[in-house]
Amino acid sequence: MAEANWTSVSEFVLLGLSERQDLQPLIFAGLLATYLVNLVGNSVLLLAVWADPQLHSPMYFLLSQLAVVDVSFTSITLPQALVHSLTLHRTVPFASCMAQLFLFMAVGNMEGYLLAAMAYDRYVAVCDPLRYAAVVTRSLCLKMVAASWVVVISHALLNTIMAAQLRYCGNRPQHFFCNLQILLHLSCTRPYVHELVLGTEGVFVVLAPFAFILASYARIALAVARLRSAQALRKALSTCGSHLAVVTLTYGTVILSYRNPESRNAPERDRVAAIFYTTVAPALNPLIYSLRNKDVAAALRRVRRKILGRGK
Repeated sequence: MAEANWTSVSEFVLLGLSERQDLQPLIFAGLLATYLVNLVGNSVLLLAVWADPQLHSPMYFLLSQLAVVDVSFTSITLPQALVHSLTLHRTVPFASCMAQLFLFMAVGNMEGYLLAAMAYDRYVAVCDPLRYAAVVTRSLCLKMVAASWVVVISHALLNTIMAAQLRYCGNRPQHFFCNLQILLHLSCTRPYVHELVLGTEGVFVVLAPFAFILASYARIALAVARLRSAQALRKALSTCGSHLAVVTLTYGTVILSYRNPESRNAPERDRVAAIFYTTVAPALNPLIYSLRNKDVAAALRRVRRKILGRGK
């Protein structure tokens, strides 16, 4: 497209989940309920990890980091979506859109890296339990978390800078937040360099933790297959159950959002999938760990008794 036809975009108009005004109160109620479940669930989980000495271990340090990321991830998109569902004014300044894109990519990818660190923790716990305390230390967890933040922030910064330099012919994305794929579709010309970066650096950064998780569980599966004791097998499954459920929920919704991208219903399906991986999955994670993890459930009961005891 000739440069004369390029338009200068200073703001974006997010069309949201639906343009039907009669659905906006229902959308608002659903998003608000999910957001509150996320805030309460992850806050309670953080309280249990912080207040109960029995949860002061590397595994639960990583779990507390996951809770912080889940709250942050949802808070990047949902408050804005809640406001837009109650008003016809859905304009977002260009700079705010880029800032949201950066935060969304950094925090969203951080969840995958935390799940990968937790997968390594579970691998050592099952495959080398006698050396677990010596191998998986708080210092190691801090280093893994710090290194992960460096990777995801660098990745998000690179893609945000490239997105900010694109020329846009439209400013009305059919989405409820500034998503990189949506912004690329609004570009006047095909962004070959950006697509190259996404296909190389982007694929490596995003898929590396998932590949690591798969490799960890492959080793765990081999170790479990060699167990002859039914009790040992149940213990191994109990050790990995909560984490495996969260991994399945998180990556399952992401994979569904990228299935058959050329479909006519792809934009609507992408918005529905985005709701699941940005709001529903982070809200369910603390419930999964509270219900499936006996240590967390017991810690919550102890914290509850301690709070009630102080109140008397």
